[in-house]
Amino acid sequence: MPRISHLLLLLTLVIQGCNSNRNEQQEQIAVNDTITGFTKTEIHHAKGFSIQYFKDFKLVSIINPFGGEGDTLQYILQKKGAALPGGYPRAQRIEVPVTNLVAMSSMHVGLLGFLDAENVLTGLGSLQYVYSPKVIASIKAGKIAGVGRDQGLNDEKVIEMQPGLVMTIGNPGGNMDHYRMLKEAGIPVLINSEWVEQTPLARAEWVKLMAALLDKEALVNEKFAQVEAEYERLSALASNATPKPTVLSGLNTKDAWFMPAGNSYMARFFKDAGADYHWHDSPATGSLPLSFEAVYPFALTADYWLNVGFDSRDTRKSILAQDSRYGDFKAMKTGRVYSYNRRVSEQGSNDFFESGSVNPHTVLADLIRIFHPELLPEHQLVYYKQLPE
Repeated sequence: MPRISHLLLLLTLVIQGCNSNRNEQQEQIAVNDTITGFTKTEIHHAKGFSIQYFKDFKLVSIINPFGGEGDTLQYILQKKGAALPGGYPRAQRIEVPVTNLVAMSSMHVGLLGFLDAENVLTGLGSLQYVYSPKVIASIKAGKIAGVGRDQGLNDEKVIEMQPGLVMTIGNPGGNMDHYRMLKEAGIPVLINSEWVEQTPLARAEWVKLMAALLDKEALVNEKFAQVEAEYERLSALASNATPKPTVLSGLNTKDAWFMPAGNSYMARFFKDAGADYHWHDSPATGSLPLSFEAVYPFALTADYWLNVGFDSRDTRKSILAQDSRYGDFKAMKTGRVYSYNRRVSEQGSNDFFESGSVNPHTVLADLIRIFHPELLPEHQLVYYKQLPE
């Protein structure tokens, strides 16, 4: 009997120990999931990144859209002086809020503008391609420096500037060797892959990543909710509009006519604006390289021709001079030809790709005004304009 009692006692202690370990583990998980000191933002549309909030850090993951979870990049966002958490050996650490940012794309300027945070910008890949009047004024005042891009990046200059972050464009699976010197110097480099998103709201939602870097989650939650609600209201307004006009997009180039694929953000814009886009069933997400001959039969009867031309000075006559066959298009004959070049700076920077990226509701309103003017009779075009004769 004593032997049996001893065994029972040992068994009881083992069970209690297991329960104790389980309770400690649950307590640890609960502590790690406790959000203290951070306002949380949630991602509803974007697929290319995620943000997780823990007790004293934020975990940002940039996800490779071309497959392979192993290529996902991770970033630890922490307040100054916080201890680096274990378990993330390949993650780069970023001190937040970021107060000194080098950006490689004008789209990043749009993210900052949405959050009224242009003042944190101290460097740009190129000083030419900026529309924001605030940023242009800072450039003229010598507060923002040009640092070059990709293979032309001036590493020494960036290292001398010691920014809290360099935000670049690309994807987690791409070759980022030209930023190796910066990483070795302790300057974090974060990849922004908003360009791979398939819907306008998903692209715009990357502003929440910028907000996490700047500790401006409360502001982005309020402002983005307004954008989201207005976009959905306008989309619902146009969903039942009839008839749905047919639309053609872009121009033929030397090699091909790059048409928005069916799962691209531009095709989604056309759908949400109540238009009939011929290639909407294409499963691709980027562009379709088509021949002029493949586009021509549909182009003859398309009611509208959008995203025409790359120069703000373009006219229907200048477009026609590029290829006389454009004159056969119904939209060219009726004058229903539009470009997104209404807001272009003297240096040639187009605000459609800057503030337009974070204001998809305004772009959608432009498109609805074009396709269904009766739905928004008071709306004045912001990013789009009708090409003059």
